[in-house]
Amino acid sequence: MAAPASKPVPVPTRETQPYWEGCKQHELRIQKCPACGHHQFYPRLYCTACMSDRVEWVKASGRGKVLSFTIVYRPVTQAFAADVPYVVALITLDEGPQLMSNVVGCPPEKVQIGMPVEVTFEDWTEDISVPKFKPV
Repeated sequence: MAAPASKPVPVPTRETQPYWEGCKQHELRIQKCPACGHHQFYPRLYCTACMSDRVEWVKASGRGKVLSFTIVYRPVTQAFAADVPYVVALITLDEGPQLMSNVVGCPPEKVQIGMPVEVTFEDWTEDISVPKFKPV
């Protein structure tokens, strides 16, 4: 019998390294523009609101709400076969940005739009921890 496939591990880039360093410390980081106060995610070199190039990394509250979700019953690859069924959700953080993640810590059928959630982390390797969200 073949060995189970392993999940693809994110590879940090110059732009995303501060994000992944935060995740490793179980801290959700997003960018904030000191010029206009706008929070953003995914990482960019410029503020998407005012185009300032002075974006900074800040610790997010880690709290948000489920904006939309789907329940996955068929794994995209064998690496995720043991996880089905699982929830892929679009989370709106309290700071405003949205990110895609999984909702864990409850049965998939209990997830609802508008459900308050908070970040938790899954350590995949010594260097990579992946943020997921659990009900509050």
